[in-house]
Amino acid sequence: MDWILQLPILFFSVVIHEFSHGWLALRHGDDTAYHSGRLTLNPLPHIDPFGTILLPVLCILSHAPVFGWAKPVPVNPLRLNNPSRDMVRVAAVGPLSNILLAFLAALLFRLSFELPGLPREFHSLLRQVLHFTVQINLFLAVFNLLPIHPLDGSQVLSGLLPDSLGETYDRLAPYGFFLIVFLLWTGLLSRILMPPVSILYQSLRALGLLP
Repeated sequence: MDWILQLPILFFSVVIHEFSHGWLALRHGDDTAYHSGRLTLNPLPHIDPFGTILLPVLCILSHAPVFGWAKPVPVNPLRLNNPSRDMVRVAAVGPLSNILLAFLAALLFRLSFELPGLPREFHSLLRQVLHFTVQINLFLAVFNLLPIHPLDGSQVLSGLLPDSLGETYDRLAPYGFFLIVFLLWTGLLSRILMPPVSILYQSLRALGLLP
């Protein structure tokens, strides 16, 4: 029954992820997300039928780590102050927001041991929620950094590649969704994600924030 806690955490985390994209795009000159009503923490405009609903359900049914994504926030690169450089930043800030959420949750997890006078059941529930928040956000960060279209990692890689290579790489965009489904269906996705997620988790442990 852990999914009862995990799903709300996932929804909150993907909303923060997409809000971060729109917020940084606005900071760099593109107000597309703002005018489309996506620069909001209201989860409803961010729901994606597959990434926010079906994929988490498939994860639960397959006993895989619960993760997913929200509907991508619209960004117009031509309206950014420096399209090529700023697009890399806008793409990268989503996964970075998840790493920040994981760090803050780990910090609160550590501080929760200093809270006096609270019922043991509340302490236990709070730590469980914070621990799930760490795990889910680390998975979201690593997953979205994969260089597969339409994930953020593909936008980062495309912006860092020379123009000719970037154009060739972007031609693979129509196949990205099918590759993600294939990796999920075969179980390869978990094998790819686990090593970097484990490194990040162990880093938080090394800081004394997690047991």
